[in-house]
Amino acid sequence: MKSISIIGSTGSVGKNTVEVVNFDKSEFEVIALTAGKNVNELVNQANLLNPKIVAIQDESKYNELKEALNNKNIEILCGDEGVVEAASVKSDISLLSIVGEAGLKPALASVKNGGIIALANKETLVCAGDLFLNEVKKYNATLIPVDSEHSAIFQSLDPKLHDKIDKIILTASGGPFRETSLQDLEKVTIKDALKHPNWSMGAKISIDSATMMNKALEVIEAYHLFRVPFEKIEVVIHPQSILHSGVSYVDGALIAELGVPDMKCPIAYALHYPLRNKAPVKPLDLTSLSALTFYKPDKEKFKSLALVEEVLKIGKSAPCVMNAANEIAVDAFLKEKISFLSIFDIVKKTLESVPLYDIKCLDDVFNSDFEARKKALEFI
Repeated sequence: MKSISIIGSTGSVGKNTVEVVNFDKSEFEVIALTAGKNVNELVNQANLLNPKIVAIQDESKYNELKEALNNKNIEILCGDEGVVEAASVKSDISLLSIVGEAGLKPALASVKNGGIIALANKETLVCAGDLFLNEVKKYNATLIPVDSEHSAIFQSLDPKLHDKIDKIILTASGGPFRETSLQDLEKVTIKDALKHPNWSMGAKISIDSATMMNKALEVIEAYHLFRVPFEKIEVVIHPQSILHSGVSYVDGALIAELGVPDMKCPIAYALHYPLRNKAPVKPLDLTSLSALTFYKPDKEKFKSLALVEEVLKIGKSAPCVMNAANEIAVDAFLKEKISFLSIFDIVKKTLESVPLYDIKCLDDVFNSDFEARKKALEFI
């Protein structure tokens, strides 16, 4: 039996993880569950999995959570400190899926346990890639990416052949606007942007998919995870989301992972690594597929893909600034304060306006993040 903590259990990745764990209960002992503010979902999960600890980030929800679980022998924590404390409790596996910069401290706390780090938080690598990976190495932790694309690359990559990599192929569905003209993007609504054709996700990540900023962030993740020059990372639009990504080698071979678009597949892989166990996932039936199509993305329409190339050339705190400005811009769009295309403009202006410096410690990340958010709010 493996012990597991699910840090961010009430988001889309967290819920899928709970489903995988519940499907194979005899394999897992749940140590901790944490949530932002969704008390009802956290209570349901606690009743289902009987963890030792639950933590709610929103302190105003503490009494409600405590009352709902008063008949359980569960330690209840709250606030940012409570989430970090829950993440720091030793477990064999830490599934990290808190969205945004808020996931950084819990991620670094989890690494110190030296177990398997199943990482679904983009910002940990985007904002503090070298810093985080140094901690992974220091504490002898095993980092397994949970994003479907990075999981596919991880599964396709032979470490012994790292110097024989020609390209990392990072696939993208293209989101809801892959066939929408740049002119028509001027008038898209929040409802339009939230309609992802293949995946069921939260609001923020759905908007990131619509702008393809999620893919830009994934390029930065791949750059850190797989240690290849960013010029060797190629984004390819694949509307069916069947081929999840792969590795092209110098001999012309392309090794890739295929499967139905279901996050439970990469989650199950990470939780059972290095083995494979049955998971609550529909198997891929190749005979049911009519076609798999691939094409290059339009970087004039999806400016985030052109922007990330510049960000990686600059280095320093530029990825952190891009991420922070994007979070502010997406929030403003969801609150109907700005248009869809203004998201790109605000991110670009912020990058051009704030000082950039080397990331040497966590304070550098938070300072850069703060300055970028402040400037992005000014532009909004």
